[in-house]
Amino acid sequence: MLTDRDIQAIQHLREGVTSGKHWYVSLLEAIHLWQSPEEDYDGRHYQYLIAGEAFDWLLLAERLTMEVAGLIPEDELTNLLMFDRPPIEISKQEFRRLIGASKYQAYLNYLYGVLVEESLIMAVTDEIRKERRANGVGEDSGVTETAYQRVYGAPREELLDQFRREKGYSRLKSASLSELKEFTYWLFKYRIKRSDQSRVASDTKKALTRLHRLWRQKNPPFDDKGFS
Repeated sequence: MLTDRDIQAIQHLREGVTSGKHWYVSLLEAIHLWQSPEEDYDGRHYQYLIAGEAFDWLLLAERLTMEVAGLIPEDELTNLLMFDRPPIEISKQEFRRLIGASKYQAYLNYLYGVLVEESLIMAVTDEIRKERRANGVGEDSGVTETAYQRVYGAPREELLDQFRREKGYSRLKSASLSELKEFTYWLFKYRIKRSDQSRVASDTKKALTRLHRLWRQKNPPFDDKGFS
């Protein structure tokens, strides 16, 4: 059930869009007002705050913009939700002010704990493929498992079982998208705990380099509002 703050957020977005204020600014202000960490809406579960720490702001943006369907340019909305490309350029300081300091910190947790962590696995997977090709091995079989072993020191399924035991989640069901994001955030913390600082810094740099390259390819120029 929506809280009073959630209802206020929706109303603020509607009023902003219909009054002529730029929809993106109104959206960020509405995100600042929003309170619920998760909700069920239109047959779907939305988990905005992962592990109580990491804020998936684009998921909340998707949910809020449903309330003003047809009032936002479709191409601008698609660019934001699919590619994290805002319709207007704002500084990271302004972004932080508009969504609020606490949500901004939680957004950084999501950025580094989920998006960068996913990028790290992909970067190491790429490295292993290159190593195999250099050694004349063309098969990709087991590449992902080797990447998990290299980064975390254990197979993915073993790590997933450990994560589910700690969280008290069922080990029989297939993982939902929200559970996979929480698992990725758990992996981030797991890696930080078991690695020395130089290894953490090296891995983070590797992941950020790949993430920057990927986002630039999709959406040049890229405004790295959260990376520095």
